Amino acid sequence: MYDETPNSAIRILHLEDSAVDHALVQRALGRSGLDFTIDHVETLADFQRATSTTSYDAIVADYRLRGFTAIDAWESLKSHASAPPFILLSGAIGESAAVAAIKLGMSDYLQKDDLGKLTPVVLRAIELQQTRLAKDRADAELAISERRLAEFAEHLQATIEQERASIAREIHDDIGGSLAAAKLDLAWIGRHLSDPVTLGHVTAATEMLQHALGASQRIMMNLRPAILDQGLTAAVDWLANGFERRTGIRTVLRAGPPRHELPKSVQLTAYRTAQEALTNIAKHARCDLVTIDLTDSGNVLTLEISDNGQGISTSEQGKPKAYGLKGLQERAKSVGGWLDVSTRAGHGTSIILSVPLDTGASGSKENPE
Repeated sequence: MYDETPNSAIRILHLEDSAVDHALVQRALGRSGLDFTIDHVETLADFQRATSTTSYDAIVADYRLRGFTAIDAWESLKSHASAPPFILLSGAIGESAAVAAIKLGMSDYLQKDDLGKLTPVVLRAIELQQTRLAKDRADAELAISERRLAEFAEHLQATIEQERASIAREIHDDIGGSLAAAKLDLAWIGRHLSDPVTLGHVTAATEMLQHALGASQRIMMNLRPAILDQGLTAAVDWLANGFERRTGIRTVLRAGPPRHELPKSVQLTAYRTAQEALTNIAKHARCDLVTIDLTDSGNVLTLEISDNGQGISTSEQGKPKAYGLKGLQERAKSVGGWLDVSTRAGHGTSIILSVPLDTGASGSKENPE
């Protein structure tokens, strides 16, 4: 509501029903050397009309006027997107009234017998207002940037999952099919050979092909967890068993009976969280026990992966390239959830994913419709 053009005169609106007091205010401002223009209104209607048609840098108002108070004038400014600083300039209105006015949002209070301070008060109020507006603009821009970043992260995750699914299909259709066909041909050759040395090579080649088939299946499962079709509990159990076999770290899964039909996006987020957490544990935790707790009670899906390892130091958590946890946090946000990390040096780490469940959309097994 006020002009921020550099080197322009400060535009002031004076709400005062005494012509003598208005003249004193003009004189006080003029003596200070302030470059200003001032409009004078006496009634609430004139005040409302002036603030609706003109942009002011500051408003100076008496407290008690004919038929209304400065509070009424202040309330009328609520319809404006950005009200200018509002300074009370009055006689002795009492400390409680002045405090109440400041709490309502007015910028400052000055007594009429202290007009020598009016110019500094006006300038300070304008500066604070400009600072506040600049902060509001910066906050709004930051919120937009954060929203765009979240949307980009969500798009990136979706693109990654699509690419993983595409690669998994290619492995299944091309590599997996070719390996299976080669295994069948070797089996046929083995049935039609009698030379023990050649049969030995065929057997070795068959074992190598079987190993390659197993590896391709594991890669496909990591890229596109088809086991999620059997439910999140089954998928996390498969992850836990595979992790225990590969690392030798005892892994315990505690999961209650599922109560809700989880959306695919939530299941995939939980699965990837468990997958990333177990990968980090294998690399860094130096533990001998991992526990996984999975529940969907209380309309919240909770997945907690804990280890009894060395923990994560504060410096490690704050590393600029600590993308693993940051990625999981962004993925949790994409489904309306959040990720908490609890850790203490020498006492292990817990990663907790929480996702509120929209039972109206996803359905509940406890209250079927």
